Amino acid sequence: MGDIKLEKSWLEQLRAEFDKPYMRALRQFLAAEKAAGKVIYPPGAEIFSALNSTPFDKVKLVILGQDPYHGPGQAHGLSFSVQSGVPIPPSLRNIYAELKRDLDIPTPRHGYLGHWADQGVLLLNAVLTVERGVAGAHQGKGWETFTDAAVAALNEARDHLVFLLWGSYAQKKGKVIDRRKHLVLESPHPSPLSAHRGFIGNGHFSKANDYLRRMGQQPIDWRVGEEA
Repeated sequence: MGDIKLEKSWLEQLRAEFDKPYMRALRQFLAAEKAAGKVIYPPGAEIFSALNSTPFDKVKLVILGQDPYHGPGQAHGLSFSVQSGVPIPPSLRNIYAELKRDLDIPTPRHGYLGHWADQGVLLLNAVLTVERGVAGAHQGKGWETFTDAAVAALNEARDHLVFLLWGSYAQKKGKVIDRRKHLVLESPHPSPLSAHRGFIGNGHFSKANDYLRRMGQQPIDWRVGEEA
């Protein structure tokens, strides 16, 4: 992981995690993988992009993913997002399809979700690194504990957040969330395998904005802007 560059408000919440045995073991694992010549995504500087893009005290809404994309040039630290110019992955195409159905937002030509992150949408994967071409290669190595700590901190210290939990993996990770003080919306995952079993039609984007308005907050502009 090299030198950790973590946004100040997140570092205050998660500083203790970096000294725990699981995190030392994770650092050693990543160093050994690199030493063995394995290519790891996303690049080191982008591993913590989700947290660095959306400070702790600015988070309004959380979208939990599972793993980074494992193809070349795809992962850049925000769940479901790819840099402009990279083909839009199938799950994100289905997210865009639901946005069109729910809020009549025209389908974007790119997959970069930085505009969401800038508005307080935390695009957090449960696992923050992956080996090139090997889906799930870094599961069970410690990242889940770290991102659980991030979710727990938000649950505890913030009020009236929205959590979008798509698929059983995210729903399991979100079990700690106090539904009396946060809005939790669940549906099947947007992947092509499950999107038509209830992701398409879930209305999560409009429901999230209705809740934010009721809580006196600015709703999310779900358009992703021009080519990034």
